[in-house]
Amino acid sequence: MERSDRARLDTGQARVDAETAGSPPAGFLAGLRRTSHALFAYPVTGPLIALILILVVFSVTTSTFLNPGNLSLIFQQSVVVGTLALGQTLIILVSGIDLANGAIMVLGMVVAGSLAAGGDPMLGMLVGLAVCVVAAAINGLIITRFRLPPFIATLGMFTILTAAARLYTQSRSYPISSDFMTILGEGPSWGLVTITYGSMLWIALTLILAYALNQTAWGVRVYAIGNSPAAARLNGVNVNGVIFSVYALAGVFYAFAGWQALGRTPIADPSGYQIANLDSITAVVIGGTSLFGGRGGVAGTFVGALIVVVLKNGLTQAGIDSLYQQIATGFLVILAVGADQYLGRGKRG
Repeated sequence: MERSDRARLDTGQARVDAETAGSPPAGFLAGLRRTSHALFAYPVTGPLIALILILVVFSVTTSTFLNPGNLSLIFQQSVVVGTLALGQTLIILVSGIDLANGAIMVLGMVVAGSLAAGGDPMLGMLVGLAVCVVAAAINGLIITRFRLPPFIATLGMFTILTAAARLYTQSRSYPISSDFMTILGEGPSWGLVTITYGSMLWIALTLILAYALNQTAWGVRVYAIGNSPAAARLNGVNVNGVIFSVYALAGVFYAFAGWQALGRTPIADPSGYQIANLDSITAVVIGGTSLFGGRGGVAGTFVGALIVVVLKNGLTQAGIDSLYQQIATGFLVILAVGADQYLGRGKRG
């Protein structure tokens, strides 16, 4: 009887050994899980890996992508979307969204351009800044005071401001001749490489906003509201006040983006940058900031803006039609949001 039992045990063990012979050891799988969690503990990690992979692919598939002049051009092309995306990041961190940011920027540009055409570029820049801040603050007021969903409020403002810019200019463009208004398109050069003042401003604004979000009480409140407005309110946070400040501050970034845009193309055109709002949202989402709020940051947005421009630039050099470029960008957005949900970034506590 004992021999029979021992034989059955040996046979069962042999079967288990045979089934697990081709499987990785449990310790290896546990280590792999720990590594993946550590790797993606920071939202910027995934976008940075994606950017590196895209750079490698285009450097192999095209002959001119890695030319210093082209890399310099990519960075210059990223500044407007990148700066718009900084303001968009603030808003998405509090579980909002701003579909009107491109329209706000364009309205500020054409107001500044019209005043500059009248001979006062400094006044034009100050009034353009004020227009951007007031328009963005109106968004915040509508959302906090009248409790409209951010999507609806900013969609309505997008429509209003787009029409307002064309009515104000009678659909005319204003060529900009003021050196002050176009200075952000200039900068020191080394051969084919130019580092524009607009690029320097983008980097500086990113660093300043990163400090504000991570090292100040206001930044802590922004993340707290994004995670749970109810919990933040119970902890004494003035939720509506912080949300209003986020939208108003975003208007400052939109104004800087307009100044950068005039440096890139010295024409204040009311029909320009029609999809800037979508590009900025794309940069934020690809950069790892959760659409559910409370997770992410401007470092990821910086990388996300580069990904958007690098993708378009590389596909153009590879001879890919612009419609396929839009498909590729849309696929990246869906992938980023899907990863956000899968990794549980959008879960509420």
